[in-house]
Amino acid sequence: MTDRLASRPIAPADGQPARLPRFKSRVVPVVVIENPTQAVPLAEALLAGGIDVIEITLRSEAALAAIEAVARAVPAMCVGAGTLTRPEQVAETQRAGARFALSPGATPALLSAAAAAGMPFVPGVATASEAITARDAGFTLLKLFPAAALGGVDLLRAWSSPLPELRFCPTGGVTVADLPRYLALANVAMVGGSWLTPAAALRAGDWAEVTRLAREAVSAAGAPKS
Repeated sequence: MTDRLASRPIAPADGQPARLPRFKSRVVPVVVIENPTQAVPLAEALLAGGIDVIEITLRSEAALAAIEAVARAVPAMCVGAGTLTRPEQVAETQRAGARFALSPGATPALLSAAAAAGMPFVPGVATASEAITARDAGFTLLKLFPAAALGGVDLLRAWSSPLPELRFCPTGGVTVADLPRYLALANVAMVGGSWLTPAAALRAGDWAEVTRLAREAVSAAGAPKS
């Protein structure tokens, strides 16, 4: 992530803006980890491929343990928690060591919990009204989900003029082939995707394949915006 984007306030907390931690990758792997022992070698494999950020989703019972393992053992990896849907999960993921969090939605309770905790938070939106509501709550980096089903690049291009202050992380149905078109948009900060960590590779412990996919994504994403 570029310095310009990394320093952008995304949520108010006790009068101070919560900021995303700094990372270089413009591609965020979205991962479901079923076995916490997979977490550290997975993070190391992504780093070897040039990706220094990961979203571990709360879609499995192993998620919090996996976040904790990466936060403790792989400090070079910026670990985030994904699929937060309840306000109490903000504190849970923060205690586990998550440095930021994302959600597929944006309820008032989630926005309030993230702001109160000082947790850098990327709420999910699917409509312009939801994006405006999140903006008015102080959040200017938003997750467009599910991006492909909602219109993807065409929708984000259409929003760029009426909502110029917002930046987005499109996630859902995105592939490596889509990266150049998404990242060419001025209102796209980064892109999230699950294709980098296929379930079969995780089950087999095929970390070389994860590294290969990471390198492919980094190449497709191109240089960070200045």
